[in-house]
Amino acid sequence: MAVQIRLAEREDSGTVEGIVRDAFALYLERMDSRPAPLLADYSKLIDQDHVSVAIDGADVLGALVAYRRGDNLHVETVAVSPAAQGRRIGRLLMAFAESCAREQGLEAVELYTNAVMTENLPFYEKLGYGIVGEGMEDGFRRIFFRKAV
Repeated sequence: MAVQIRLAEREDSGTVEGIVRDAFALYLERMDSRPAPLLADYSKLIDQDHVSVAIDGADVLGALVAYRRGDNLHVETVAVSPAAQGRRIGRLLMAFAESCAREQGLEAVELYTNAVMTENLPFYEKLGYGIVGEGMEDGFRRIFFRKAV
């Protein structure tokens, strides 16, 4: 079965939290505090229709947290289950975000990554995202990206 994306449902909350926890685990020893995605209230975000999930049959493989912020779609979190990494799920979720932004008539997709998550930099750059800034936000050193859609 092909991977599909749908809005997350309330019963997906625990699975989404687990995927995010597992996907971000490798960064914990590099950081002074838990990364922002590990602090999020996924039940609330799901209730606000800000979370989409990549599924293969009944299996949730990844999650995207995105919402409109001004004239942009802001991607807060992209997480793929370690067991599903290498299957292009992250690319699929980002393409979905870009499609959503276009459908809403928005100018761009924006996002950030923590500066210690260096593996993410080439991923976003290969997808056409340009670095538009770097700085401290919410106690984290972040690198900000943007891509016009």
